[in-house]
Amino acid sequence: MIINKKYSLLAVLLLALGVLLAACGGDTDEEEADNGGEDTGDNTEETTDDGSGEEASGDFEEQEWIFITEETGEQVQMAYADEFAKRIDEKSGGNITVETYEFGGLGSETDQVVQLQEGTAQLAVTSPGFIGNTVKESQIFGLHFLFPESVEETQQVLNESEAINVDLVEQYEEVGLEPLAFWTEGAMQWTSNKPLAAPADFENFKMRTQGSELQNESYGAYGANPDGYSWGELYTALENGTMDGQENPIFFIADASFHEVQDYMTLSNHNNYVATTTVNQEWYDGLGEAERALVDETVEELQSWVFDEQKRQNEEFLSVIEETTEIVEISEEDREEFKELAMPVRDFYRENISTVDGAILDKLEQEIEEITGE
Repeated sequence: MIINKKYSLLAVLLLALGVLLAACGGDTDEEEADNGGEDTGDNTEETTDDGSGEEASGDFEEQEWIFITEETGEQVQMAYADEFAKRIDEKSGGNITVETYEFGGLGSETDQVVQLQEGTAQLAVTSPGFIGNTVKESQIFGLHFLFPESVEETQQVLNESEAINVDLVEQYEEVGLEPLAFWTEGAMQWTSNKPLAAPADFENFKMRTQGSELQNESYGAYGANPDGYSWGELYTALENGTMDGQENPIFFIADASFHEVQDYMTLSNHNNYVATTTVNQEWYDGLGEAERALVDETVEELQSWVFDEQKRQNEEFLSVIEETTEIVEISEEDREEFKELAMPVRDFYRENISTVDGAILDKLEQEIEEITGE
């Protein structure tokens, strides 16, 4: 009897469950019938379209941008481009891919300027030595002893200067380019096979430049014989004596192994290597509101990031160079002599390079004086 009662109770429970399921199923069938058997859409993701035809913030069409640099490996420009690519990928949910190309990947430095103008590449890190023949006024960054010796103050000038961020930018726009940011890769130093501690040491010295007219004039003022060379050929030129020396930030000198074929490095701090995050203007103007905001936001974020990156690389590589290369320091007396010889080159810039009669340089000199208090 006890067993029979258990089975009776189980049968009652199963019957009740069947009725409940039938009732639930009946409701579903009725809802589908009321809607013509179609899905009401309640189980789909909520649409983000506001009816304007524009994608909501955070939704991006799949696209690929090309970002070219003048450096290789993990050098500062490549580190910058790769960090930019990483952040764009993350912010776009993987829909926007930025392909970064190191030096030589798409041609020479001058080839890259053309590619940026033509829109083959959308973004690039450009430097005044190579873009100076396209944007004459950008050669202002080649003037020796113009910017503060302090790298921190130089970056402040690059961030705040109206002469640079408004007036100079207009010069780029005239040739279809749009600078989004200017930043330093660190103070420039000289390497050589003899000490370069005073202007007299440059007499008949075969100095490599990037080929801009202003750079050649600057070294000619010291008595040197300047000549434009692509850096891809520079190691061999230094090794076989075709060139006696060159200038670059510390990290680049070490990573390119120039110190291996040069006996001395002079801590001249005569200039800063200024890089520019530059885009094709037509491409940039044609971006959707969300894409352009994404680019602008990321470039702004990277200003402090790249300053820290160049500082880290320059400090770390200095110890590498010191192991094999003699370090030369310039006395204050000799530094003043260098500055005195460099000053007339500013007039050369005003009269022979500038397309606005030196107006940008005049304003920049005032701004630097206000920032440094000197």
